[in-house]
Amino acid sequence: MTGSPTTARVHVIGAGLAGLSAAVALADRGVPVVLSEAARQAGGRCRSYRDTLLDMVIDNGNHLVLSGNPAVGRYLKAIGAQDRLTGPKEAAFPFFDRDSGRRWTVRPNDGPVPWWVLSPGRRVPGTGLGDYLALLALTRPHPDRRIDEVISCQGVAWEKLLRPLLVSILNTRPEEASADLAGAVFRETLMKGGRQTWPRIATPSLAAAFVDPALERLRRGGADIRLGRPLRAVTIEGDRLATLAFDDGEDRLGGQDKVIFAVPPWTITALLPQVTVPDDFHAIVNAHFRAVPAADARLMVGLIGGTAEWVFAFPDRFSVTVSAADRLLDMDNQTLTDMLWQDVAAVHDLAGAAPSCRIVKEKRATFAATPAQDARRPAARTPWANAFLAGDWTATGLPATIEGALRSGETAAALAVTPR
Repeated sequence: MTGSPTTARVHVIGAGLAGLSAAVALADRGVPVVLSEAARQAGGRCRSYRDTLLDMVIDNGNHLVLSGNPAVGRYLKAIGAQDRLTGPKEAAFPFFDRDSGRRWTVRPNDGPVPWWVLSPGRRVPGTGLGDYLALLALTRPHPDRRIDEVISCQGVAWEKLLRPLLVSILNTRPEEASADLAGAVFRETLMKGGRQTWPRIATPSLAAAFVDPALERLRRGGADIRLGRPLRAVTIEGDRLATLAFDDGEDRLGGQDKVIFAVPPWTITALLPQVTVPDDFHAIVNAHFRAVPAADARLMVGLIGGTAEWVFAFPDRFSVTVSAADRLLDMDNQTLTDMLWQDVAAVHDLAGAAPSCRIVKEKRATFAATPAQDARRPAARTPWANAFLAGDWTATGLPATIEGALRSGETAAALAVTPR
């Protein structure tokens, strides 16, 4: 058993992006941090690894951020990784319709006055100004209401722009998803102008952008980082957590020590069953194909009428993402490979059989972004004076996104250093 330290520490449990965000924010304040992670590598769902089948480093999934995500900017600056995001210097979202073979690019203008909806060359073909009024409706508060209770979920703009955007943002069938969560994203990005919506991809990998520089920053600051260290149980005395029982022993918390739990909601249920958390989840399926795209291939293309929503062309591979993909979980990998390669081939006009492919299925990728599940998201503060929560599933006001995860870490860190 580890005795009480002479200097108050903050234990951060979980080294996904929420935990790393909390740990970095604490380290910047000079607070001693003990970062414990059950897995043998940090990153959580935003991890990178060398895949033996493809013989290359891949991300477990394709995670997109936007230029206007403030927590992303603060975090990358804090860890010295501002240069690890790449993408076009404009808000440009190319689309391809498999059924018609038609291509177009949605191009919001940079400023906050959305004149782009008046320009036929910048909007979805076959749409007009009235079709985009749905965006304004979603930006108003609609507590406990689904999207299909706020706007009409039909028409060209819905099928060829709003639905594919929303399913990717919410990882939930858009019609049944929370209108407020969708509105929160639009208010912070598109409603502020296209400059806030430049798409950004981690380069050369998620780990290189978001994980490795954070671990290096923490080590330089003297943080105690322990990977492969699952937390099995906690004990509570009065209104405080008293001990943390890890596989390698028990840590007794000093009087000023704090704990930030940045773990999945099902782990919180096992450790602190008194806390209400989301209990319904949706899957994401990604496929990575070992094939070199053409030099002029678009980084990302939205797909209409296919299985995937987005097709990515990285320097050494193609990747696709399917959100709200529960229907695909029981499908065998070869069938999935062939099906998803058809999407890639259609977008990039390729012939031949699918190349080597790695299918990645995240069964519980995010909580279901419905009003009912949003209501189950807990605040960062808990009933215990020395315990706080972080994670994209906490009450961030956003869907389960990288931006939300990083904000949750900042919030928990701030509470941990604020006298109660």
